[in-house]
Amino acid sequence: MPLTFHVDIVSSEEEIFSGTAHLLVAPTVLGEIGVLARHAPLLARLKPGLVRVKREPDYDESFFVSGGYLEVHPQAVTVLADTLLRGPELDESAARAAKLRTEQAMKAALSPADYTRLKTELELEIALLRSIDELRTRNRMR
Repeated sequence: MPLTFHVDIVSSEEEIFSGTAHLLVAPTVLGEIGVLARHAPLLARLKPGLVRVKREPDYDESFFVSGGYLEVHPQAVTVLADTLLRGPELDESAARAAKLRTEQAMKAALSPADYTRLKTELELEIALLRSIDELRTRNRMR
């Protein structure tokens, strides 16, 4: 049986998940990272994407994070997310509509600051759509 470690996933509003895991995979700004029990201590900045928590051999949970931090200790991992959604809460049609609105707003952006803000929003919406697609593909493969 694989070793386990404790995982806490929290946003500024609430604790979303607290439990044990065999593996955690998270999107950091330097690339995707996998964490097992007894991992070396680490602090990493998260980029938008899916955090996957493998709890049992055939069961895992996914959470979309918009950014934040990953704090790793040998027997515990904490995900401190800016905003966070559980996999089942991801709404593809709403994400596509938001992306379209942002693209239209970028065409009409009046200032460089507006354009930069909208570009950041668009990158987040694209990451959300990629995450939804990844979840759909993974669910089909099961």
